[in-house]
Amino acid sequence: MPNQDLESVPLNDYTKNTKYRAIFDRCDGNNDGYICIWELEDFINSNAADVNLIPKHVVRQIHEMADENEDQKLDFREFVQMLEHPDLQHIFGHYVTQYVHFIVPHKKQTRRLRGLDSADGQLIDEYTCCPPPFFMFLISILEFSFYLTDELTERGSTQTGTGITAKIFLYDPTKRHEFWRYLTYMFVHIGYAHLCVNLAVQLILGVPLEMVHKWWRVLIIYFAGVIAGSLANSITDPMCRLAGASGGVYSLLTAHIACVIMNWSEMMFPYIQILVYSIIVICDIGQSVYDRYFLDVKSQVGIAAHFGGALAGLLVGIYTLRNLQVTKTEKYIWWIALILYIVLMGGAIIMNVAWPGYFF
Repeated sequence: MPNQDLESVPLNDYTKNTKYRAIFDRCDGNNDGYICIWELEDFINSNAADVNLIPKHVVRQIHEMADENEDQKLDFREFVQMLEHPDLQHIFGHYVTQYVHFIVPHKKQTRRLRGLDSADGQLIDEYTCCPPPFFMFLISILEFSFYLTDELTERGSTQTGTGITAKIFLYDPTKRHEFWRYLTYMFVHIGYAHLCVNLAVQLILGVPLEMVHKWWRVLIIYFAGVIAGSLANSITDPMCRLAGASGGVYSLLTAHIACVIMNWSEMMFPYIQILVYSIIVICDIGQSVYDRYFLDVKSQVGIAAHFGGALAGLLVGIYTLRNLQVTKTEKYIWWIALILYIVLMGGAIIMNVAWPGYFF
């Protein structure tokens, strides 16, 4: 972007203005007298609401536009010219008082600012390792530890779900009053292959979600999928025991679909992403349904748990994951997903609590 777009502003007009100097000093995190890209980014977004953070590629363009001598850093003169530039008044308030914070643009202004770059895929700029994604690693370590505990204390118990931890955590329809089992069955896996596949897939799917949407959102989606899976399984197959984290894994898979839906204009190739994730879900569940009901193949796959987890991940993901640019249509989708999830979960819980005879 040409540097001549910035008009030259006489520095003498501002040298005595302590407010501009105070802002410059606050932005200069390492006190070297210059503003680098990461310092500008931290300062702009330091007081922004999470949903209104300005993407890194936009901050980078602003910095390059203000960098007259192209030395990759802004001195005080360049910084002041940036503050006063008329095209950037969405971000930098013209009237700066009391060490004022930078003003975050409204939704329409954010869309205009993103127009500085014609490239797609703004969501890529939201990836961050600070804080590091730890939730999926923690859950995976716990699941592996419980599996290893059962295998070491009673060899072969992991093939039948009879280990010391499995007896406490596994979902058993005869012990439905032990409500924690609707969640803790995710810590029990039947066989080494079952464990390895779930751990690998949930790390591949979950870690990128954490890097963009924060760990607590992924936690909500994962647990929602696990609980929805056990509730769905208890209703459709009431005498079946349930083990494994597949409900949570499927919720992560469809959460990616939810992310694409709610960040359509910010995603790269959204149609292709939707198609790929949908094919994976449909093929896997479809194969299990076909084997059980058409080929009469005995299978230990909890089809209902997979389907329940997938549906929960889609609905919860829509109103939980970050939406970088909210549109009117997305607001309607948000409310539909929230109401539908409440109705489905409420109905499943009521059925499990109020109709005990159905399960025996």
